[in-house]
Amino acid sequence: MVRIALLMLLLCSGLFAGTGTDSLAEANVNDSVFVMTKSPWTAIGLSAIAPGAGQIYNESYWKAPVVWGLQGWLVYNYILNHKDYRNYADQYIETCENKYKKLREFYHDQRDQFGTYIVLTYFLTLVDAYVDAHLFDFTVEETPLGRTPTVKFTYSF
Repeated sequence: MVRIALLMLLLCSGLFAGTGTDSLAEANVNDSVFVMTKSPWTAIGLSAIAPGAGQIYNESYWKAPVVWGLQGWLVYNYILNHKDYRNYADQYIETCENKYKKLREFYHDQRDQFGTYIVLTYFLTLVDAYVDAHLFDFTVEETPLGRTPTVKFTYSF
């Protein structure tokens, strides 16, 4: 897990460098240029370093405890299944009974399954932080253009 976090940190480290102003310099003063309030890559970087930090950056404060609780529960179950796996592996080595072998294999599979869930939720928090930062400025308010008549075409088979 630490290796994955370090890898994500290295991949995201170039994203926090200063941004160029070439695109803004080319824009005409009279043109309206949309500038995002939240940076999606900053949200990913923060969430990669500490899961839930990207959600806090995006002001989705209720999501951070959900992420922490889910990750904590998954890690707890991973550790619990690993202990049971080691316990039954030792008992199988001592007694060579088939029931301990089946229990050992069961807890081994459970441990690996929870490890997969940990990695998946880690990447889902990165995706959530990215999407939430992109949609931070999105509003669903009615605009004057929304009141103009529109033509709608529908057809059925």
